[in-house]
Amino acid sequence: MIDEAIEAGARQHKACEVVGITPRTLQNWRKRPGQGDLRQGPRQAPAHKMSPQERLAVLLELNKPEHSSLCPGQLVARLADEGRYLVSESSMYRILRQERLLAHRASSAPPQDRPRPEGVARQANEIWSWDITYLPTPVSGHFVYLYSCLDVFSRKIVGWRVEEKESGGYASELVERCVLQEGVEGKGLRLHSDNGAPMTSSTLKKTLERLQVVPSLSRPGVCDDNAFVESFFRTLKYRPSYPKRHLELDGWREWVHKFVEWYNEDHLHSSISYVTPSQRHRGLDVEILQRRREVYAEAFSLAQRDAFEKTTRYKTQRK
Repeated sequence: MIDEAIEAGARQHKACEVVGITPRTLQNWRKRPGQGDLRQGPRQAPAHKMSPQERLAVLLELNKPEHSSLCPGQLVARLADEGRYLVSESSMYRILRQERLLAHRASSAPPQDRPRPEGVARQANEIWSWDITYLPTPVSGHFVYLYSCLDVFSRKIVGWRVEEKESGGYASELVERCVLQEGVEGKGLRLHSDNGAPMTSSTLKKTLERLQVVPSLSRPGVCDDNAFVESFFRTLKYRPSYPKRHLELDGWREWVHKFVEWYNEDHLHSSISYVTPSQRHRGLDVEILQRRREVYAEAFSLAQRDAFEKTTRYKTQRK
């Protein structure tokens, strides 16, 4: 039956789940064809196993109208206050699962399985990622905010600004400037961000609709769906020239301007084969990487020749 299901396109572990065995059991059966099911199971039931009468008593208690809104943990505690103990909380949950009584109540929203946002950037200006980070000022507890927009394919910073507050207006102005500067209006650009207030503001949404940019948001409560721009922030804050003394707004703008120039033009990025983001953004990385491969191949050939000559010389000396 499992073989027929697999031939029909089913996954092996799913077919085993329907039959009621594990893939490991199926593997053992295939090693010993014709011997049938040799599983013996437990020789005797556990001493503390519930009897059918005890199980029925727990079900009746769980299904009482006054207990219908209580979770098993609360019910165990209430019964203990009355001087009674039936089974543990985990045992109640197990019985509810087996009886299919763990249905979600309609009074609250059921949990949603949100798919991970995914996209493939095959060239520059297909997917951008943007976010906001804190930059400290001399006043303790007061920060300025760095808005950064990064091209996922090339890792180039296509736009940034430093402001005194988080605002959907500042965000929409930055995105509009970047889109017009790169000439990607109406070309299907996808802009990814997390679920912060500026990212979900109506001002930014209207700007994206006008520029025909497709918005993309991280899953709620997930911290690593916007990893590209977060990686940029880590590079920024671990840079040796990162100010040891906290700066004012104008000081941060001047420092970030110099850093972005270094990051785009001089930084050999490890995730794009150690070329600069600007080189990859302009398509110059193909020629650079080809020259590197030629250098590596020549060096490898020389190393092989030297090793062969040393081996031949050593054998001659031994003779």
